[in-house]
Amino acid sequence: MSDKNVEAVPRDPVVHSEEGLSRYRISKHKPKELPYSTSSICPTCLLDNEDIRVIEARIYREDNQIMMSKECPEHGKFVDVYWSDADMFERVMKYWYRTVGLDNPRTKSKEGCPKDCGQCPEHLAHTALGLIDVTNRCNLRCPICFANAAATNRIYEPTDEQIKEMLANLRSNLPIPSPAVQFAGGEPTVSDKLPKYVRWANEMGFDHIIVATNGIRMANNPEYVTELREAGMNTIYLQFDGVSEKPYLEARGRDLRDIKNAALDSCRRAHLDGVVLVPTIVKGLNDCELGDIVRFGIENRDIVRCINIQPVSITGRVDHAERNRMRITTPEVIINIEKQTEGKISRDDWYPVSSMMGVGRALGLLKGVPTVELHAHFACGMATFLFLDDDGSYIPITKVVNLEKLLMTLEDICDLYAERKILRGLRAKLKLLGFTRHIKKKSYMKPIITSFLKRGSYSSLAAFMHRVIMLGVMHFQDPYNLDLERVQHCTINYATPDGRIIPFCTYNNLHRNGVEGKFSSRAE
Repeated sequence: MSDKNVEAVPRDPVVHSEEGLSRYRISKHKPKELPYSTSSICPTCLLDNEDIRVIEARIYREDNQIMMSKECPEHGKFVDVYWSDADMFERVMKYWYRTVGLDNPRTKSKEGCPKDCGQCPEHLAHTALGLIDVTNRCNLRCPICFANAAATNRIYEPTDEQIKEMLANLRSNLPIPSPAVQFAGGEPTVSDKLPKYVRWANEMGFDHIIVATNGIRMANNPEYVTELREAGMNTIYLQFDGVSEKPYLEARGRDLRDIKNAALDSCRRAHLDGVVLVPTIVKGLNDCELGDIVRFGIENRDIVRCINIQPVSITGRVDHAERNRMRITTPEVIINIEKQTEGKISRDDWYPVSSMMGVGRALGLLKGVPTVELHAHFACGMATFLFLDDDGSYIPITKVVNLEKLLMTLEDICDLYAERKILRGLRAKLKLLGFTRHIKKKSYMKPIITSFLKRGSYSSLAAFMHRVIMLGVMHFQDPYNLDLERVQHCTINYATPDGRIIPFCTYNNLHRNGVEGKFSSRAE
């Protein structure tokens, strides 16, 4: 790690100590009163001059939308939609928990957010998912690529030693090593070294090893999926933009539906049942197919575990002049799903990712070892779960369990430990048992609660994930709607060859060019 601003990384295991338990007391950020101020950047300074100019931004309500307005002294005023449903925005603010950040930040606080990314001591979260770009080469030229892959005459392809160091760096986070790593790019499968990197990640103790892919190589070579699975890969993030021809022709440049189906069949042959469908949604292009995408996932429920919907981010190779036409926000996705499933999945079934923070914290306290906390800024992402029957029918989790009571129970469990109550382990388990009276469909949830109580580990959640499909919406930011408060709570972070760990949205908007420029070779 050559960057002199990167500090040494401790790698000793961590357990919960009596003295340190108080930091795990549950508390929430106070809901914001609209309008309020945050910090953003000038998009024109960045795009025209590669200058990161931090400016004040105002978040306010207008016609039941949440808007962002900001003004650069040089380039004038910018206004964009932040969230398209103000009522939903105010509801989800209630579920924004304070979390535990890194004990070993990698960079100093010198110039302020977002220039100190790496992570600096001001970052308020820790890494739930680490990303490593193994190459910027790609076998597609998608018009909406946020990574702008294969668009320059340089090749970014970290060395084996750099890959090892990046993996080790993620596993060295304190108090919680990153439990998951995603190999990305570019298209990571164009690198013949990918199976080796997956094996290294497995040996270093990552519980979840993911490959983000367009599926082309997997579709054409089923044995390749088997090789990756045997090396330790347990999940693929499969680019999946719809069920008709149009989204692929316009967003990817060719009809890839047969490729997607063949890639799924390759996963079946390889006995890989951890597929996440990843649609990039563009208004007017494929937002009309959200219900069909959900139905496709359910039809392939033998291997599909999640549909992770990503409203298009106006960055990378996206046409910035078209942003108003293309822009779609999280609530619009959720409301479209409600309409296109005839209300079977309603807007009230969705909760912010931040609401699940107590799940990881309570699990870690029960185990006695700090565990990754499922947290984020309240505006970053929303999710729900669909419980599946054998015939493909489904009901949302809100019809199965009283989520409000579950969140309250988990908060109580965390506070038992934070306050060092006598017999806290036994009392925590009794609280979970008591919670079972709030399960509306006991045939779905009781075996899962019982398994959790017996083993108290993430492995006990496997039964849960094989009964459900998770639906998620994660709206990554771009220069027009970048909120630095969101950045400070980011849990999806890139590891880089210079020893930094950079939040997703600032990496793709602000730091990617610098990292790839520093560590690239010229294309032949």
